[in-house]
Amino acid sequence: MIKKEVLEIRKLFRMEDCCLTRICGCYVDYEKTKKLEFKETFLSLPEEEGFKYLKLFKKALSGNLGKNLQNIEFPLAEEGEGGRQQFLYQVRESGLKDEELLDQMYDRIIETYPYGENYLILMIHGLYDVPGRASDGTTMDDASDTVYEFVLGCICPVALSKPGLCYNEENNHIEDRSRDWLVGDPMTGFLFPAFNDRQSDIHSLLYYSKKAADLQPEFVENMFGCTAPVDAGTQKEIFNAVIADTLGVDCSYEAVREIHDNLQEMIAAHEDDPEPLELSGRDVKRLLEMSGVPEEKMENFDREYAQTAGEKTMLMAENITDSRRFSIKTPDITIQVSPECAGLIETKVIDGRKCLVIAVDDNVEVNGMPVKGI
Repeated sequence: MIKKEVLEIRKLFRMEDCCLTRICGCYVDYEKTKKLEFKETFLSLPEEEGFKYLKLFKKALSGNLGKNLQNIEFPLAEEGEGGRQQFLYQVRESGLKDEELLDQMYDRIIETYPYGENYLILMIHGLYDVPGRASDGTTMDDASDTVYEFVLGCICPVALSKPGLCYNEENNHIEDRSRDWLVGDPMTGFLFPAFNDRQSDIHSLLYYSKKAADLQPEFVENMFGCTAPVDAGTQKEIFNAVIADTLGVDCSYEAVREIHDNLQEMIAAHEDDPEPLELSGRDVKRLLEMSGVPEEKMENFDREYAQTAGEKTMLMAENITDSRRFSIKTPDITIQVSPECAGLIETKVIDGRKCLVIAVDDNVEVNGMPVKGI
């Protein structure tokens, strides 16, 4: 799914013209015991309660693609009889009305989800009459010929509210506040099937993780039978390792800055594309070559990239560089500048010592105080 498709589905979570048919839930305690199960027609919920549920489901479709939101494809083996994709397909087809399937869904999540405290499993079913699009991109509500049927699941932590004092209006008294078990924003979520090219794609799902640095790979593999995506932090570590291994002793400040500048230009050239820029091993190799890495350094690049990242690993450009700041760290200091100003910092040897030199004009402040004579 691309950003526009995610936003289109998020807009469905509203009480007006609601396309959501059914909501189900299971409250699980820290001992993995089911404490409560419920199922209702969504529109039968009290309005305020419905709004709060919708807010939770919107959260499960929030964040950045490639970080919090991951497109995941099912392996062919999971689409046969007894496969996990086939199971999700049956859950969707049931409209969340088959109690046996729901119990199996809850049991699978409880068995595979690595969380040692109380949580709430929520599931929702919807039928979206997808409006057509004119050649100029405008929506034509009366030209729909596709119905997108989906289930969205999310796992929300449940924790006691903080202790404190409150005002009791009835007694006109300040007193100890009662502590309640509150449902928090989703930690994990999944949309099945994916909404690719504005239609159902039963071969993939959209996966959400509140923590982009922890995608719960074991849960992804055990629950869905899919290879877990590489999280943003690991992608950056892979990229840095590839650069360091390729450049070796020539991994200088100037070389790294040149690679960073060229990567930023690649991102800028693709900023109007609907999908975020992803780099294969071949793309990374081309980036290094255009950054002036000597040919002899590139002789073993393909083999080294495969060993470090894996032959088919794709790196999302926005995960491996920071487009907002250029950072330089030493054991004692950290310097951060906007990427376009990185050229103001140079490396020089002064009195036999390696130094970072920053070009400045007369407008210099120290702790907010203008200073002269630098």
